[in-house]
Amino acid sequence: HGAVQLALGWACWKTYLGRPEADEHRCISIGLLGDALRFSQQHEEALPVLEANLALNRRYWSHDEGVILNAQTNLAACLADLGRHDEALVLKREIYAKMVAWKGVSHEDSILCGSNLVASMLSLKLWDEAKSLGRDHLLPVARQSLGADHDETLKINHRLAAALGNNPERTREDLRLNQHQSVLTRRLISTQATTCSKPRPSCRTWSRGGGGSSVPRTQLQSTLNDS
Repeated sequence: HGAVQLALGWACWKTYLGRPEADEHRCISIGLLGDALRFSQQHEEALPVLEANLALNRRYWSHDEGVILNAQTNLAACLADLGRHDEALVLKREIYAKMVAWKGVSHEDSILCGSNLVASMLSLKLWDEAKSLGRDHLLPVARQSLGADHDETLKINHRLAAALGNNPERTREDLRLNQHQSVLTRRLISTQATTCSKPRPSCRTWSRGGGGSSVPRTQLQSTLNDS
């Protein structure tokens, strides 16, 4: 789908390029182009487009928290794709704090943003911070709100196991917890593979304030291969 998505992204941008900078459809189209470039593995080309998208949203839609967070999330993911994890980490900390303030700590989007933050911490070998956020904050909330066999809960389990197992200063207790998390994750994945789960929508939208229209949102995720 990468080539088709990229072609559509360019076509959309060219369609609305001539409109005023504050035009909503023009702003949406530049975001879609940035996403298309990123998902086509053209990360260097995607970065300035996503930076421009965030700047435009801040200039004209600063009142719309959802749109700003969406633009920040896509930019953070692109920075991580390029190995610029320090910069991605700064953005992801801000995104997680804003998402928790906006939707609450138990909301799926907040949990997902927290999991993304843990992924960046792992990339920078911030083992203790990743362990604390994953074990003490995210995992209990994810199990309660989403369920033990939810994709995001499994990712947090996996990332927590990585934080526990890769830390050169790990304790015996850390190793025990690492083994427990790894076994638990394998069991849940095995159960998940043999159980028909209720389908969930793969795409959600956030409304752009004031207009009543919806902006397609690339799902806020930084899966294991993003970090």
